[in-house]
Amino acid sequence: MVKTFVAVGLVLTLVFAQTGDALAARSGGRIGGGSFRAPSRSYGSPSNSYPSRGGGYLPGGGFSSPFFFLPFIGGGGGGLFSLLIMFAVGSFLLNTFRRVAGGDNFEGDTYNPQVSIAQIQVGLLADARSVQSKLDQLAETVNAETASGRMHLLQETSLELLRHPEYWTYGKTGTQQAKLDRAEAVFNQLSLNERGKFTTETLSKVNNQLRQANANAVLNSTGELVTVEQEQEQERAEYIIVTLLVAATRALELPKINGQDDLRQALQMLGSLDASSIVAIEAIWTPQANGDALTTDDIHAYYPDLKLV
Repeated sequence: MVKTFVAVGLVLTLVFAQTGDALAARSGGRIGGGSFRAPSRSYGSPSNSYPSRGGGYLPGGGFSSPFFFLPFIGGGGGGLFSLLIMFAVGSFLLNTFRRVAGGDNFEGDTYNPQVSIAQIQVGLLADARSVQSKLDQLAETVNAETASGRMHLLQETSLELLRHPEYWTYGKTGTQQAKLDRAEAVFNQLSLNERGKFTTETLSKVNNQLRQANANAVLNSTGELVTVEQEQEQERAEYIIVTLLVAATRALELPKINGQDDLRQALQMLGSLDASSIVAIEAIWTPQANGDALTTDDIHAYYPDLKLV
């Protein structure tokens, strides 16, 4: 009986030890910006041309002439001031009746357009250090709060990934559609899902505010930032994961990843978006801190949906 308990204990120890490796500390970086505000509304001034006094009935009821209201305003409309009030009220009601009769939706697609939220994830061999360096550089130089800055971030990140297909190991794409008033919640949820896989966000540039840990710091096994001198033994990283999240007013349908050709096509499609159609963007990557490791166990634990390319 004692031997049985000992054997079970050893098995459990091995299992939890492996789980602990998969849950090792991870650093991450993030660059992003954008706005999900609807375009400003502008209403034209009331028209000065009116239908003839004979008027007529509008579809669904009501009269097409504002003079219909004369008997009810100012005892027959006496005086210039009463006449002007009558014209204003009549014009407003007339325009309202016309919009209702014509099925005009005040909250229509002009102010609540359809938005595509696209996601691309690329798993690279850890030798692709230039990708990490490029993202670090973009964090220091790009203002993603401007339309041109968002396009620059998207193009440069896509190009850097496209330039190194020899390091591609994994890929994944996804696209969702949502109205503008819901798109931000969808976008934020996708972002939080990825950022939740980090122990510490060691580099962040959002709202044009740069936050960065000590450049010489690394994460130790407990997730604490220490200097390189304090942490002599660091496990070698095996992979880099880069995630691109883009919300755009253009219809997007990225190909499913079954090989390098699909991944190349998806990156080209996303990277070709024009500045006016990009609502928001985030580039998220891990590891970011010096000496941090992303292992095969991490890939299996946190990125099970990635496809080998």
